[in-house]
Amino acid sequence: MSLQSKFDSLSKQLEGTLLYDELHKILYSTDASAYKLTPEAVALPKSVEDIVKVVQFARENKLSITPRTAGTSLAGQTVGNGIIVDVSKYFTKIVSFDKEKKTVTVQPGVIRDELNIFLKPYGLFFGPNTSTSNRCMIGGMVGNNSSGTTSIRYGVTRDKIVEIKTVLSDGSKVSFSEITSAEFIQKTIGDSLENQIYKKLYDELSVQATQEEIKREFPKPEIHRRNTGYAVDILLKSDLFGGKEPTINVGKLLCGSEGTLGFTTEVTLKVDILPPSHNVMVVAHFHTIQESLESVLIAMKHHLYTCEMMDDTILDCTKTNREQAKNRFFIVGEPKAVMMLEVGSYESMEDAQKQADDLVADLEKNNFGYALPKIYGTDIDKINELRKAGLGLLGSIVGDNKAADSIEDTAVELSDLPNYIADFSAMMARHGQSAIYYAHAGAGEIHLRPVLNLKTKEGIFQFRNIATEVAHLVKKYRGSLSGEHGDGIVRGEFLPFMIGEQNYELLKRIKLAFDPYSVLNMGKIVNALKMDENLRFEPGRVEPDIQTIQDFSDSMGILRAAEKCNGSGDCRKLPSAGGTLCPSYRATRNERDTTRARANALRDYLTNSDKENKFDQKELYQVFDLCVSCKACASECPSNVDIASLKAEFLYQYQKANGFSLRSRIFANNAKLNHLGSGFPSFTNWVSNLSVVKSIMGVAQKREVPHLAKITFRDWYKNQKQSVVQDTLINNKVYLFCDEFTNYYDVSVGIDAFELLTTLGYEVVILNHEESGRAYLSKGFLEEAKEIANINIEIFSDVITDQAPLIGIEPSAILSFRDEYLRLAVDKPKAAKLAKNVFTIEEFFKNEITKGNIKAEQFSDEVKEIKIHGHCHQKALSTVEATFVMLNIPKNNTVTIYNSGCCGMAGSFGYEKEHYDISMQMGEDTLFPKIRSTAQTTEIAAAGTSCRHQIFDGTSRKAQHPVSILRSCLK
Repeated sequence: MSLQSKFDSLSKQLEGTLLYDELHKILYSTDASAYKLTPEAVALPKSVEDIVKVVQFARENKLSITPRTAGTSLAGQTVGNGIIVDVSKYFTKIVSFDKEKKTVTVQPGVIRDELNIFLKPYGLFFGPNTSTSNRCMIGGMVGNNSSGTTSIRYGVTRDKIVEIKTVLSDGSKVSFSEITSAEFIQKTIGDSLENQIYKKLYDELSVQATQEEIKREFPKPEIHRRNTGYAVDILLKSDLFGGKEPTINVGKLLCGSEGTLGFTTEVTLKVDILPPSHNVMVVAHFHTIQESLESVLIAMKHHLYTCEMMDDTILDCTKTNREQAKNRFFIVGEPKAVMMLEVGSYESMEDAQKQADDLVADLEKNNFGYALPKIYGTDIDKINELRKAGLGLLGSIVGDNKAADSIEDTAVELSDLPNYIADFSAMMARHGQSAIYYAHAGAGEIHLRPVLNLKTKEGIFQFRNIATEVAHLVKKYRGSLSGEHGDGIVRGEFLPFMIGEQNYELLKRIKLAFDPYSVLNMGKIVNALKMDENLRFEPGRVEPDIQTIQDFSDSMGILRAAEKCNGSGDCRKLPSAGGTLCPSYRATRNERDTTRARANALRDYLTNSDKENKFDQKELYQVFDLCVSCKACASECPSNVDIASLKAEFLYQYQKANGFSLRSRIFANNAKLNHLGSGFPSFTNWVSNLSVVKSIMGVAQKREVPHLAKITFRDWYKNQKQSVVQDTLINNKVYLFCDEFTNYYDVSVGIDAFELLTTLGYEVVILNHEESGRAYLSKGFLEEAKEIANINIEIFSDVITDQAPLIGIEPSAILSFRDEYLRLAVDKPKAAKLAKNVFTIEEFFKNEITKGNIKAEQFSDEVKEIKIHGHCHQKALSTVEATFVMLNIPKNNTVTIYNSGCCGMAGSFGYEKEHYDISMQMGEDTLFPKIRSTAQTTEIAAAGTSCRHQIFDGTSRKAQHPVSILRSCLK
């Protein structure tokens, strides 16, 4: 029987899903590391019995299984050639909680931050805090023995293990928890695989010579963050093996074993009291890396909660990241490095302030830091977010030279850190390299990354050579080659040198005891794959020449634009994490629907397809299908992977080969059809909402097709502009963009905008221009969109200035001038110059309020409560804060902004029959519940026409454009 047939049979036996199509093999072939291993299948188990069946199947068919949660591994632990077992979709339950004992039991797919949301009302939290905490999962944290920014106060994941339930390689279900020495001895008796494991551990670790060898060769015990091989040194604390502790927990051995010893199905963890609420962060600025590291010994005397470092490479990356640029407000001058030092107090802010003052005084006394600003409140959270984005930000470096994870994770004793880094820097200088330095200085661990081109043989040679030299350097200080990210593929090969051949052979025997069938994540930790093989990029390849209609030169082409995705998985965060990214993943919880999946699939096919048109792939159509082009990835993804632009290009290229559907043509040409239909609006509205017409168009029957207004906004403007009293126009001229949505559907909003502006003293001019082209862009009609973009650029470029800006009502339409037009423009400088003076109407009002041209006295004293839902493009390319400022100008308005994600309509997406349910689910994720809980007397502001329709369809509430609300506030 073929493997395919066997998979067919296994699939029928599982409650969950087994995927073995080409697309899913590609999507699961990479993680956040440099490696690529294509699996035979991907299992999404729904029960422990499913996992047992997959393990037994793998054993019978001589396949390896690789456990996976969020797939953010940096060392290649979560890629493999056998079966990837992804527990992130269904193993997401918090099983039980004991407040008195301060323990919680969870399935491995529970997200770290989601767990802490559950624990917070009880005054507790799970301490280990990785930079991926809003999407990383407990199973992955256990597999990696994760630690993160808080380890200097709260320890690492291994410290929190109470019990691990696991499936062993023979399919048996076993629990590992704290037991007495006598109970351990009892478990060595019997014939089960569990008995054999306990017997092997006892036989091996009871030998005094083995104990001495472990103590001599393993990293210094003072280095708390260490993930070098299996944690046999931890077991030596037991009185069974020469230590003093009367109990032992083999679960601590499994923690950090990367799924090579057992498959975790449930974990019980110790949790801690919440950190203090009175906090101050001192951000110390340094002229050199060395100075920053020498300061750590002084800083760590002050009982810090965090001691984190970022160098200037990462700080420079924040300048071009739309989201993180807002979070670099604290920077003074041009530091080579900054150190983020946080103190806290349970008692009072005065106590925290005194601690901060003492810290600053001590640093100044020792001449450390040229600037030492103190940060408070929510600003601390912003800085922490900036630090967390560090890895993803490195992916935004343009070109093939990337910050490579080959020496990412070294840790040394804190007192050794300055000398170690000095030696490391000298070594890098010999290689002609300048490394990137960031992360956990207070724990003796700096994430170090050389900048290499792993597409070249020379780059791969350096990859190995530098890694080898660093291994010797770490060994010199008796440090740990992995502090938290694990050995995986990238470091596993160096284990015999790092811990000695005898200890390495011990690890191999322990692995054999746990996994005699060679089932569990083979090629990691022991018998590791070569660190310079199975890389994501084929060395010495000829870079494919991909011609596109959009200009991707800012990324050196569309392929490199896709390659910016480094797999960090920010697109897997859930609504509780805030933001919008990624609406389709939030609705389905499928890896296929992440930004990462789309970038990875596009990269793979553009690189490896033999077709003349490399975009002509049905798998690419599948992976892009649920992308709503919200643009959240362009801002919230630290690597700035703009999937909306990639999707538009893909659709254009794919449809060149496969044709454009009737529905796509109708939606793309919506403005032209509305122009025809506006001559008979009532008839058009009746016809377009007939069931048979919806069926022909592929529109969901539950949707009401938007109604054309009785008169277009442009016609209204022509009739009304002469009636404006000219002597009331005391401010500057503004050009109002008459977008196709306002012109045909939302005429009342256009009228409100015109009357609001003129009443406030502005001369409003509407030119004879083209539509925005938004519908063409969304459907991949890029030739038409390009023609429109260039016509509009020519029309406006000669009249728009900083004194006479172009402003727009519909965010997706007006923001195309600042986004897609720049990729489609023939005259790039002209387009860029124009874009600087194009604003959403909310941005314009904010600017004018700031200048004092619009004042509160011009508005009524009526009391209003207003809640704002931001349009996705507004959040990604502009700011909802402008709407907040605009609606706050009347003195009795109380305005708040919903943390509401994507509404789910996304232009035509939500009208398409096959997307209706997903569209509504996107709304249900965040927006709809918030609106339903909003008082009926509260006005809801939504700038997007799609948003307003979706809000009505999902909640029966009518939202208004912010302009209409402000118009109603005029005196």
